[in-house]
Amino acid sequence: MKVALLGAGHIGQTIARLLHGCGDYTVTVLDKNPQALAVLAKEGIGTQQVDTENSVALAAALRGQQTVVNALPYHLAISSARLALEAGCHYFDLTEDVAATQAIKEMSEGAKTAFMPQCGLAPGFIGIVAHHLAKGFEQVVDVKMRVGALPAFPTNALKYNLTWSVDGLINEYCHPCEAIHDGAQIAALPLEGLEHFSLDGVEYEAFNTSGGLGTLCETWAGKVRNLDYKTVRYPGHRDLMQFLLEDLQLKSDQALLKGVMKKSMPATMQDVVLVFVTVSGYKNGTLLQEVFARKIFAERDGAAPISAIQITTAAGICAAVDLFREGKLPQKGFLRQEEVALPDFLNNRFGKAYQQSRQVESIG
Repeated sequence: MKVALLGAGHIGQTIARLLHGCGDYTVTVLDKNPQALAVLAKEGIGTQQVDTENSVALAAALRGQQTVVNALPYHLAISSARLALEAGCHYFDLTEDVAATQAIKEMSEGAKTAFMPQCGLAPGFIGIVAHHLAKGFEQVVDVKMRVGALPAFPTNALKYNLTWSVDGLINEYCHPCEAIHDGAQIAALPLEGLEHFSLDGVEYEAFNTSGGLGTLCETWAGKVRNLDYKTVRYPGHRDLMQFLLEDLQLKSDQALLKGVMKKSMPATMQDVVLVFVTVSGYKNGTLLQEVFARKIFAERDGAAPISAIQITTAAGICAAVDLFREGKLPQKGFLRQEEVALPDFLNNRFGKAYQQSRQVESIG
Protein backbone atom coordinates (compact mmCIF):
# COMPACT_ATOMS: atom_id res chain seq x y z
CA MET A 1 0.00 0.00 0.00
CA LYS A 2 1.32 3.45 -0.95
CA VAL A 3 1.08 5.83 2.00
CA ALA A 4 1.57 9.59 2.07
CA LEU A 5 2.44 10.48 5.66
CA LEU A 6 1.84 14.15 6.46
CA GLY A 7 4.18 15.48 9.13
CA ALA A 8 7.71 14.55 10.21
CA GLY A 9 7.50 15.55 13.86
CA HIS A 10 8.13 13.15 16.74
CA ILE A 11 4.89 11.23 16.18
CA GLY A 12 5.21 11.33 12.39
CA GLN A 13 8.74 9.93 12.50
CA THR A 14 7.62 7.06 14.71
CA ILE A 15 4.72 6.25 12.36
CA ALA A 16 7.06 6.36 9.37
CA ARG A 17 9.51 3.91 10.95
CA LEU A 18 6.76 1.47 11.94
CA LEU A 19 5.04 1.40 8.56
CA HIS A 20 8.29 1.36 6.57
CA GLY A 21 9.88 -1.27 8.79
CA CYS A 22 7.12 -3.86 8.39
CA GLY A 23 7.65 -4.05 4.62
CA ASP A 24 4.00 -3.84 3.58
CA TYR A 25 3.89 -0.09 2.94
CA THR A 26 5.65 2.26 0.55
CA VAL A 27 5.87 5.40 2.69
CA THR A 28 6.52 8.93 1.50
CA VAL A 29 6.79 11.50 4.31
CA LEU A 30 5.67 15.02 3.35
CA ASP A 31 6.87 17.97 5.42
CA LYS A 32 8.34 21.44 4.94
CA ASN A 33 11.19 20.83 7.39
CA PRO A 34 14.25 19.58 5.46
CA GLN A 35 16.15 18.64 8.63
CA ALA A 36 13.38 16.35 9.86
CA LEU A 37 13.06 14.74 6.44
CA ALA A 38 16.82 14.20 6.19
CA VAL A 39 16.76 12.05 9.34
CA LEU A 40 14.20 9.71 7.77
CA ALA A 41 15.84 9.72 4.34
CA LYS A 42 19.05 8.39 5.91
CA GLU A 43 17.00 5.38 7.09
CA GLY A 44 15.79 4.64 3.57
CA ILE A 45 12.33 6.13 4.06
CA GLY A 46 10.88 8.10 1.15
CA THR A 47 10.55 11.85 1.73
CA GLN A 48 9.34 14.91 -0.15
CA GLN A 49 9.69 18.51 0.97
CA VAL A 50 6.24 20.06 0.68
CA ASP A 51 4.57 22.98 2.42
CA THR A 52 1.69 21.01 3.94
CA GLU A 53 -0.28 24.23 4.46
CA ASN A 54 -0.16 24.96 0.72
CA SER A 55 -3.18 23.14 -0.69
CA VAL A 56 -1.99 23.29 -4.31
CA ALA A 57 1.44 21.84 -3.48
CA LEU A 58 0.01 19.19 -1.19
CA ALA A 59 -2.65 18.15 -3.71
CA ALA A 60 0.07 17.60 -6.30
CA ALA A 61 2.09 15.49 -3.85
CA LEU A 62 -0.91 13.24 -3.10
CA ARG A 63 -1.49 12.21 -6.70
CA GLY A 64 -0.87 8.49 -7.15
CA GLN A 65 -1.02 7.73 -3.43
CA GLN A 66 -3.52 5.25 -1.95
CA THR A 67 -3.70 6.34 1.68
CA VAL A 68 -3.10 9.58 3.56
CA VAL A 69 -1.94 9.33 7.18
CA ASN A 70 -2.13 12.77 8.77
CA ALA A 71 0.20 13.56 11.69
CA LEU A 72 -0.05 17.34 11.30
CA PRO A 73 -1.48 19.77 13.92
CA TYR A 74 -5.24 19.48 14.42
CA HIS A 75 -6.07 22.74 12.61
CA LEU A 76 -4.93 21.17 9.32
CA ALA A 77 -7.18 18.11 9.60
CA ILE A 78 -10.12 19.39 7.55
CA SER A 79 -8.03 20.70 4.66
CA SER A 80 -5.90 17.52 4.59
CA ALA A 81 -8.98 15.28 4.56
CA ARG A 82 -10.53 17.29 1.75
CA LEU A 83 -7.39 16.94 -0.37
CA ALA A 84 -7.34 13.20 0.33
CA LEU A 85 -10.94 12.98 -0.86
CA GLU A 86 -10.12 14.88 -4.05
CA ALA A 87 -7.10 12.62 -4.66
CA GLY A 88 -9.17 9.45 -4.17
CA CYS A 89 -7.16 8.39 -1.11
CA HIS A 90 -8.17 6.73 2.11
CA TYR A 91 -7.62 9.01 5.11
CA PHE A 92 -6.50 8.45 8.72
CA ASP A 93 -5.57 11.06 11.32
CA LEU A 94 -4.92 11.73 15.02
CA THR A 95 -7.14 14.75 15.60
CA GLU A 96 -8.86 15.30 18.94
CA ASP A 97 -10.79 18.28 17.57
CA VAL A 98 -14.54 17.68 17.68
CA ALA A 99 -15.41 20.20 14.93
CA ALA A 100 -12.80 18.75 12.57
CA THR A 101 -14.11 15.23 13.11
CA GLN A 102 -17.67 16.33 12.37
CA ALA A 103 -16.54 18.06 9.18
CA ILE A 104 -14.65 14.96 8.05
CA LYS A 105 -17.69 12.81 8.77
CA GLU A 106 -19.83 15.05 6.59
CA MET A 107 -17.38 15.12 3.68
CA SER A 108 -17.04 11.31 3.78
CA GLU A 109 -20.73 10.74 3.02
CA GLY A 110 -20.94 8.89 -0.27
CA ALA A 111 -17.16 8.69 -0.60
CA LYS A 112 -15.64 5.68 -2.34
CA THR A 113 -12.70 5.77 0.06
CA ALA A 114 -12.49 5.42 3.86
CA PHE A 115 -12.12 8.26 6.36
CA MET A 116 -11.04 7.43 9.89
CA PRO A 117 -10.06 10.35 12.13
CA GLN A 118 -9.13 10.16 15.83
CA CYS A 119 -6.81 7.14 15.52
CA GLY A 120 -4.43 7.92 18.39
CA LEU A 121 -4.59 7.27 22.11
CA ALA A 122 -7.51 9.47 23.21
CA PRO A 123 -9.50 9.65 21.08
CA GLY A 124 -8.58 6.32 19.60
CA PHE A 125 -7.52 3.34 21.65
CA ILE A 126 -9.43 4.49 24.73
CA GLY A 127 -12.72 4.37 22.78
CA ILE A 128 -11.95 0.90 21.44
CA VAL A 129 -11.46 -0.35 25.01
CA ALA A 130 -14.56 1.34 26.42
CA HIS A 131 -16.80 0.08 23.62
CA HIS A 132 -15.46 -3.46 23.98
CA LEU A 133 -16.09 -3.55 27.74
CA ALA A 134 -19.54 -1.96 27.44
CA LYS A 135 -20.69 -4.53 24.86
CA GLY A 136 -20.18 -7.24 27.48
CA PHE A 137 -23.05 -5.97 29.64
CA GLU A 138 -26.75 -6.61 29.20
CA GLN A 139 -27.43 -3.10 30.52
CA VAL A 140 -24.71 -0.46 30.77
CA VAL A 141 -24.85 2.08 33.59
CA ASP A 142 -21.58 4.04 33.72
CA VAL A 143 -18.58 4.33 31.38
CA LYS A 144 -15.58 6.26 32.69
CA MET A 145 -12.52 6.81 30.52
CA ARG A 146 -9.33 8.27 31.99
CA VAL A 147 -6.06 8.85 30.12
CA GLY A 148 -2.87 10.68 30.97
CA ALA A 149 0.47 11.21 29.25
CA LEU A 150 2.66 12.20 32.17
CA PRO A 151 6.33 12.89 32.89
CA ALA A 152 7.94 10.04 34.81
CA PHE A 153 9.84 12.61 36.89
CA PRO A 154 7.77 15.81 37.37
CA THR A 155 9.87 18.70 38.67
CA ASN A 156 7.92 21.94 38.09
CA ALA A 157 4.87 23.43 39.78
CA LEU A 158 2.55 22.18 37.02
CA LYS A 159 4.01 18.68 37.51
CA TYR A 160 4.06 18.41 33.75
CA ASN A 161 6.45 18.35 30.81
CA LEU A 162 5.55 18.65 27.16
CA THR A 163 5.10 15.12 25.89
CA TRP A 164 3.20 15.94 22.68
CA SER A 165 1.78 18.85 20.66
CA VAL A 166 1.31 22.00 22.74
CA ASP A 167 -1.37 23.07 20.22
CA GLY A 168 -3.37 19.93 20.91
CA LEU A 169 -2.84 20.28 24.65
CA ILE A 170 -4.25 23.81 24.82
CA ASN A 171 -7.06 22.93 22.40
CA GLU A 172 -8.41 20.17 24.65
CA TYR A 173 -8.20 22.45 27.73
CA CYS A 174 -10.31 25.20 26.10
CA HIS A 175 -13.28 23.60 24.34
CA PRO A 176 -16.57 22.15 25.63
CA CYS A 177 -16.49 18.46 26.48
CA GLU A 178 -19.07 15.98 25.24
CA ALA A 179 -20.55 13.64 27.83
CA ILE A 180 -23.70 11.71 28.72
CA HIS A 181 -25.13 12.52 32.15
CA ASP A 182 -28.27 10.86 33.52
CA GLY A 183 -29.04 9.63 30.02
CA ALA A 184 -28.84 13.05 28.37
CA GLN A 185 -26.05 14.23 26.09
CA ILE A 186 -24.45 17.37 27.52
CA ALA A 187 -21.57 19.76 26.88
CA ALA A 188 -19.46 19.91 30.05
CA LEU A 189 -16.95 22.66 30.83
CA PRO A 190 -13.25 21.90 30.36
CA LEU A 191 -11.16 21.69 33.56
CA GLU A 192 -14.30 20.98 35.61
CA GLY A 193 -15.39 17.67 37.16
CA LEU A 194 -12.23 17.35 39.23
CA GLU A 195 -11.73 13.97 40.89
CA HIS A 196 -8.88 12.19 42.64
CA PHE A 197 -7.89 8.52 42.56
CA SER A 198 -4.91 6.28 43.14
CA LEU A 199 -3.63 3.68 40.70
CA ASP A 200 -0.77 1.31 41.34
CA GLY A 201 0.17 3.28 44.47
CA VAL A 202 0.36 6.71 42.77
CA GLU A 203 -2.04 9.61 43.40
CA TYR A 204 -3.65 11.30 40.41
CA GLU A 205 -6.32 13.86 39.55
CA ALA A 206 -8.62 13.87 36.54
CA PHE A 207 -10.79 16.56 34.96
CA ASN A 208 -12.85 17.24 31.85
CA THR A 209 -11.04 17.88 28.57
CA SER A 210 -12.35 18.00 25.03
CA GLY A 211 -12.24 15.38 22.31
CA GLY A 212 -11.25 12.19 24.11
CA LEU A 213 -14.61 10.46 23.67
CA GLY A 214 -14.45 10.42 19.90
CA THR A 215 -17.87 9.31 18.59
CA LEU A 216 -18.90 7.26 21.64
CA CYS A 217 -21.58 9.73 22.77
CA GLU A 218 -23.37 9.22 19.46
CA THR A 219 -22.83 5.45 19.45
CA TRP A 220 -24.10 4.96 23.02
CA ALA A 221 -26.85 7.59 23.07
CA GLY A 222 -29.91 6.19 24.83
CA LYS A 223 -28.01 3.10 26.00
CA VAL A 224 -26.02 4.35 29.00
CA ARG A 225 -26.72 6.50 32.07
CA ASN A 226 -23.33 8.21 32.34
CA LEU A 227 -20.38 8.31 29.92
CA ASP A 228 -17.44 10.68 30.21
CA TYR A 229 -13.77 11.22 29.47
CA LYS A 230 -11.21 12.98 31.67
CA THR A 231 -7.52 13.73 31.34
CA VAL A 232 -5.25 12.45 34.11
CA ARG A 233 -2.56 14.62 35.70
CA TYR A 234 -0.64 14.74 38.96
CA PRO A 235 -2.50 16.59 41.79
CA GLY A 236 -2.39 20.38 41.55
CA HIS A 237 -2.04 20.67 37.77
CA ARG A 238 -5.69 21.53 37.08
CA ASP A 239 -5.77 24.46 39.53
CA LEU A 240 -2.70 26.10 38.00
CA MET A 241 -3.99 25.63 34.43
CA GLN A 242 -7.30 27.15 35.47
CA PHE A 243 -5.40 30.12 36.92
CA LEU A 244 -3.54 30.60 33.63
CA LEU A 245 -6.50 30.10 31.32
CA GLU A 246 -9.29 31.73 33.30
CA ASP A 247 -7.86 34.11 35.91
CA LEU A 248 -5.09 35.48 33.67
CA GLN A 249 -7.43 35.15 30.64
CA LEU A 250 -4.81 33.42 28.52
CA LYS A 251 -7.63 31.35 27.08
CA SER A 252 -8.24 34.34 24.82
CA ASP A 253 -4.54 34.66 23.96
CA GLN A 254 -3.53 31.09 23.26
CA ALA A 255 -0.57 32.12 21.12
CA LEU A 256 1.00 33.80 24.16
CA LEU A 257 0.28 30.81 26.39
CA LYS A 258 1.77 28.38 23.87
CA GLY A 259 4.86 30.53 23.55
CA VAL A 260 5.31 30.66 27.33
CA MET A 261 4.87 26.90 27.68
CA LYS A 262 7.29 26.09 24.87
CA LYS A 263 9.89 28.45 26.34
CA SER A 264 9.57 27.48 29.99
CA MET A 265 8.40 23.86 30.01
CA PRO A 266 10.98 21.37 28.71
CA ALA A 267 9.86 18.40 26.66
CA THR A 268 10.68 14.94 27.96
CA MET A 269 11.24 11.52 26.46
CA GLN A 270 10.91 9.96 29.92
CA ASP A 271 7.15 9.68 30.24
CA VAL A 272 4.43 7.22 31.11
CA VAL A 273 0.99 6.81 29.53
CA LEU A 274 -1.84 5.79 31.82
CA VAL A 275 -4.99 4.15 30.42
CA PHE A 276 -7.80 3.57 32.92
CA VAL A 277 -11.34 2.54 31.85
CA THR A 278 -14.15 1.43 34.16
CA VAL A 279 -17.54 0.21 32.97
CA SER A 280 -20.36 -0.80 35.29
CA GLY A 281 -23.65 -2.43 34.42
CA TYR A 282 -25.81 -5.50 34.78
CA LYS A 283 -24.96 -9.09 33.91
CA ASN A 284 -27.49 -11.77 34.77
CA GLY A 285 -29.30 -9.27 36.99
CA THR A 286 -26.22 -8.40 39.05
CA LEU A 287 -24.53 -4.98 39.05
CA LEU A 288 -20.86 -5.54 38.15
CA GLN A 289 -17.83 -3.48 37.17
CA GLU A 290 -15.10 -4.24 34.60
CA VAL A 291 -11.75 -2.41 34.64
CA PHE A 292 -9.04 -2.05 32.01
CA ALA A 293 -5.83 -0.44 33.29
CA ARG A 294 -2.46 -0.14 31.62
CA LYS A 295 0.75 1.78 32.08
CA ILE A 296 2.94 2.14 29.00
CA PHE A 297 6.49 3.33 29.56
CA ALA A 298 9.06 5.04 27.37
CA GLU A 299 11.69 2.85 25.74
CA ARG A 300 15.20 3.95 26.71
CA ASP A 301 17.26 0.89 25.79
CA GLY A 302 17.72 1.37 22.05
CA ALA A 303 19.96 3.76 20.18
CA ALA A 304 17.02 6.14 19.62
CA PRO A 305 14.88 6.68 22.76
CA ILE A 306 11.14 6.69 22.13
CA SER A 307 8.59 8.22 24.48
CA ALA A 308 5.46 6.50 25.73
CA ILE A 309 3.23 8.99 23.93
CA GLN A 310 5.08 8.28 20.68
CA ILE A 311 4.64 4.54 21.21
CA THR A 312 0.93 4.68 22.03
CA THR A 313 -0.09 7.28 19.46
CA ALA A 314 1.84 5.75 16.58
CA ALA A 315 0.65 2.26 17.53
CA GLY A 316 -2.96 3.46 17.42
CA ILE A 317 -2.92 4.88 13.93
CA CYS A 318 -0.61 2.20 12.47
CA ALA A 319 -2.85 -0.55 13.82
CA ALA A 320 -5.91 1.17 12.32
CA VAL A 321 -4.23 1.40 8.89
CA ASP A 322 -3.00 -2.19 9.14
CA LEU A 323 -6.40 -3.61 10.12
CA PHE A 324 -7.96 -1.64 7.27
CA ARG A 325 -5.41 -3.06 4.81
CA GLU A 326 -6.22 -6.57 6.06
CA GLY A 327 -9.93 -6.02 5.35
CA LYS A 328 -10.95 -6.10 9.03
CA LEU A 329 -12.62 -2.68 8.74
CA PRO A 330 -15.15 -1.23 6.30
CA GLN A 331 -13.48 -0.08 3.09
CA LYS A 332 -15.32 3.18 2.47
CA GLY A 333 -17.14 5.99 4.23
CA PHE A 334 -16.70 7.24 7.79
CA LEU A 335 -15.07 4.79 10.20
CA ARG A 336 -15.50 5.09 13.98
CA GLN A 337 -12.87 3.92 16.42
CA GLU A 338 -15.39 1.59 18.06
CA GLU A 339 -15.64 -0.37 14.82
CA VAL A 340 -12.21 -1.79 15.68
CA ALA A 341 -12.47 -5.02 17.68
CA LEU A 342 -10.21 -4.82 20.75
CA PRO A 343 -8.86 -8.39 20.30
CA ASP A 344 -7.95 -7.57 16.69
CA PHE A 345 -6.19 -4.40 17.82
CA LEU A 346 -4.19 -6.07 20.60
CA ASN A 347 -3.21 -8.96 18.34
CA ASN A 348 -2.08 -6.63 15.57
CA ARG A 349 1.69 -6.26 15.14
CA PHE A 350 1.45 -2.55 15.96
CA GLY A 351 -1.32 -2.76 18.55
CA LYS A 352 0.78 -5.19 20.58
CA ALA A 353 2.52 -2.12 22.01
CA TYR A 354 -0.45 -1.95 24.40
CA GLN A 355 -0.60 -5.69 25.00
CA GLN A 356 3.08 -5.82 25.97
CA SER A 357 2.73 -2.97 28.45
CA ARG A 358 2.44 -3.61 32.15
CA GLN A 359 -1.08 -4.37 33.23
CA VAL A 360 -2.06 -2.77 36.51
CA GLU A 361 -3.51 -5.47 38.73
CA SER A 362 -4.78 -3.45 41.68
CA ILE A 363 -6.83 -0.29 41.84
CA GLY A 364 -6.76 1.75 45.05
